[in-house]
Amino acid sequence: MKHRFVVCRSALSVSRLPGLDYSINPYVGCEHGCVYCYSRSFLRDRRLAERWGSFVWAKRNLLERLRVELPRKKRGVVGVGVLTDSYQPFEGKLHLTRRCLEILVSHGFPVSLQTKSALILRDADLIKPENFDVGVTITTLDRELAGRLEPRASPPEARVQIVEEFSSRKVETWIFLGPIIPGVNDGIENFERIVRVAEKTGSLLLYDKLNLRREILRPLEELFRREKPELLEDLPHVLQPSFSYWKRISETVEKLCRERNVKCQAAFGHFRKGEHT
Repeated sequence: MKHRFVVCRSALSVSRLPGLDYSINPYVGCEHGCVYCYSRSFLRDRRLAERWGSFVWAKRNLLERLRVELPRKKRGVVGVGVLTDSYQPFEGKLHLTRRCLEILVSHGFPVSLQTKSALILRDADLIKPENFDVGVTITTLDRELAGRLEPRASPPEARVQIVEEFSSRKVETWIFLGPIIPGVNDGIENFERIVRVAEKTGSLLLYDKLNLRREILRPLEELFRREKPELLEDLPHVLQPSFSYWKRISETVEKLCRERNVKCQAAFGHFRKGEHT
């Protein structure tokens, strides 16, 4: 893993994501190396995109920029780590995310966190119900499959522990079931297990389909070669199924949630009525 420091022009960006006014990413790149991660497509250098998961750059002047920018901004919700996991292993050494949170809280900005890392529990003393919500991505509770999808992220049972811990502290929690990859983690048993976690912790469940970008085709092809070689020949059609497929998936997830009184919604409007892929 290659680590380095870079200088950023600004700390906060205006966010177009639902529920967020701003976003801040303490790092460029991510050590978790998730095969489906489309964040690599936002890199301008295609060679870097191909090396996603092998490098992390920390923003050297981020804290200074944040202190300058916050007093000039209208108060709003800040999503921390939208394009990269703010609690990846390098954070364990630098504490850059933690220091960002301290500054945001001191200026009265509410924070939304999303992670796959148990390192977030280190900051439980900072993450209070009045200032934060915490989201945890759980694509599967199968430890072996998760290890192949998200090789250097915390295992599923550790992510469940995150949700349980913050829920017990009365922090608003949500589970991100996504991406749902056809033929990989789209089975009803997988959905049922994750919905039960949401039920137990009183968490909102957000579900999302695969955001297929050119940059993730090669990692996905390698995944299917190991997991579902019989689908490899027809991979483009597998990864871009019909609207009827996604409609069925949406109905299945929402039915399971209704049965267990779990709040549930599609993320980013990806399951709009009449949508075709």
